[in-house]
Amino acid sequence: MFESLQERLGSILNGLTGRGALSEADVSAALREVRRALLEADVALEVVRSFTDKVREKAVGAAVVKSIKPGQMVVKIVHDELVEMLGAEGVAIDLNAPAPVVIMMVGLQGSGKTTTSAKIAKRLSERQNKKVLMASLDTRRPAAQEQLRQLGEQVKVATLPIVEGQTPVDIARRAVQAAKLGGHDVVILDTAGRTHIDEPLMVEMADIKKVSSPHEILLVADSLTGQDAVNLAKSFDERVGITGLVLTRMDGEGRGGAALSMRAVTGKPIKLIGTGEKMDGLEEFHPKRIADRILGMGDIISLVEKAAENIDAEQAAAMAKKMQSGKFDLNDLAGQLQQMSKMGGMGGIMGMMPGMGKMKDQMAAAGLDDKMFGRQLAIISSMTKAERANPDILKHSRKKRIAAGSGTDAAEINKLLKMHRGMADMMKAMGGKGKGGGLMRGMMGGLAQKMGLGGMMPGGMGGPGGMMGGGMPDLSKMDPKQLEALQKQAQAAGLGGMKGLPGGLPSGGGGLPGLPGGMKLPGLGGGGLPGLGKKK
Repeated sequence: MFESLQERLGSILNGLTGRGALSEADVSAALREVRRALLEADVALEVVRSFTDKVREKAVGAAVVKSIKPGQMVVKIVHDELVEMLGAEGVAIDLNAPAPVVIMMVGLQGSGKTTTSAKIAKRLSERQNKKVLMASLDTRRPAAQEQLRQLGEQVKVATLPIVEGQTPVDIARRAVQAAKLGGHDVVILDTAGRTHIDEPLMVEMADIKKVSSPHEILLVADSLTGQDAVNLAKSFDERVGITGLVLTRMDGEGRGGAALSMRAVTGKPIKLIGTGEKMDGLEEFHPKRIADRILGMGDIISLVEKAAENIDAEQAAAMAKKMQSGKFDLNDLAGQLQQMSKMGGMGGIMGMMPGMGKMKDQMAAAGLDDKMFGRQLAIISSMTKAERANPDILKHSRKKRIAAGSGTDAAEINKLLKMHRGMADMMKAMGGKGKGGGLMRGMMGGLAQKMGLGGMMPGGMGGPGGMMGGGMPDLSKMDPKQLEALQKQAQAAGLGGMKGLPGGLPSGGGGLPGLPGGMKLPGLGGGGLPGLGKKK
C-alpha cells in the first residue's frame, strides 16, 4: 500500500541524513519534496499543509542532540508528526458496555462490509472469547443475507435466521432481541450500502441507529478510493455519527492517501485494517508501526506477533531440541517454509523488516519469491521419508525421479540442497556446539527481552529463561571493547558482519546476520528468518 510513498520519502530523507549540518534552506527544499510526495500519494491538501507546517516549525528550531546529526533529527520529527497524523495511539473496538454490545457496520456498496463483519466476529469470538451474533440488514442486494449466513458458518459464528419481507429496521430490532434472549455478548449489524451516498440511505441508517442503540458505528471504507473515502467518512460522520474506521484492501496497490488523511480529517480513529481476502486478514491499526513502515524502519513487533500467532508451540519446542543436537533435516526446512507462508510469505515478512523494503524488487527480479517456496515444498513433498531425513543419499537417479514428481529440474533440487546445507550449518552454530552458540543464544534472548517476550519457551534453545534462554545485555550500553569481542565471535561462527549491534535492536540498514538489511532468508545462502519458528 505505501511502497511508492516509502520510496519517495526514503530518498528525500536519506539526502538529509548524510549531511553534517542543515540550513533552513535545506529543510525547506526537503519539505517541498515531502509535500509533493504526500500530494501524489493522494493525501488531503489540508492535511499535507498542516503536516509540513508542523515539521518545519519543529525542524528549524530543533535542539540537536550532540551525538545525532541534524538530518537524523529531521527524520525523527517527520516520524513523530506522521504518528500524530495517524492517531498517536492504536484504538481497539470498545466492548465496554452492557451486553449485548451492538456494533453497526456502515459504508458504501462494495467496500467489504459483509466480509469485514465476519472477520470481526471471528476475531472477537476467538481472541476475546465473546459469543457473537451477526445479522444482515441488506434487503436490497441479491443474496446478501445468504452471503453473511455462509460466512457465519465458515467462521463458526451464529447468524440471525432470515425472514423474508422484513425491513432493515425490523431486522435490527429482532437481532437485538434475539441476542438478549440468546445470551450473546456482541451483535454485529451488517447494514446495506449504495453505490453512492443518497438521502434514503442516510435516513435508513439513522432509523437503524435509533432502534438498535449501537455502542460502536464502524465505517468500512475501501482504502483504494483515495480522497473519495475521506469525503465519505465526513458525510457519514455528519449524518449518522461514526465511532471508528475500518480500512479494507490495505494490501492493495493503492497510494495510501486515504489512510493518512481520514484520521486527520474526521478525528475518528482507524481501528482495524483489512490485509487480505482470508478470514484472518484483519489487523489492529497501530499508527507508530505504520509510520515505521512508511519511513522504511520496518515493523519487527508486528512480525514477532505474527510469528507468535502462526507458529505451533510444540513444533517449535521440538525444533529447538533438535537444533541443540545440531540436527536440521528437510522435514524441518519444509516446516519453516510453511510457517513463512502462514506469516504472509516473503513480501509480507520483508515489508516488516528494517531496511528490507527496498530489496523486495531486487529479490523478485532474482526469482526469490513465494512461488519459489511453493516449488521447494513440492520438491520436498516428492521425496521419500528416508530422503527427507538424510539428503546425502540423493544421487542422480533419485533427483531425476523427484524432478519428474515435482515438475522441477535437477538444478532447482541442487539449489534447495545447497540452501539446506547452509541452514543446517548455521543451526549447528546456533545449537551451542561452537564458539558462536553462546553468542546466538544471547542475541536471540536479548531480542526476546526487548520485544517483551522473555520466557515464552522455557528451556528453549540453551536452557531456561528468555525466548531462547540466555539474556543478552543491552548492546547500546556495552563499551566498544565488548562489542568488538562480540563482532569477532560472530565472524568466528561464520555469521557475517554485525553492523547493527551498537544500537541494541537491528535498525535501518544493518544488523542481524546475512543480507545487507538484516536477517538471512531461505534461498539467499542459508539461515535466518524461518528461524522465527524457534521463538515460540
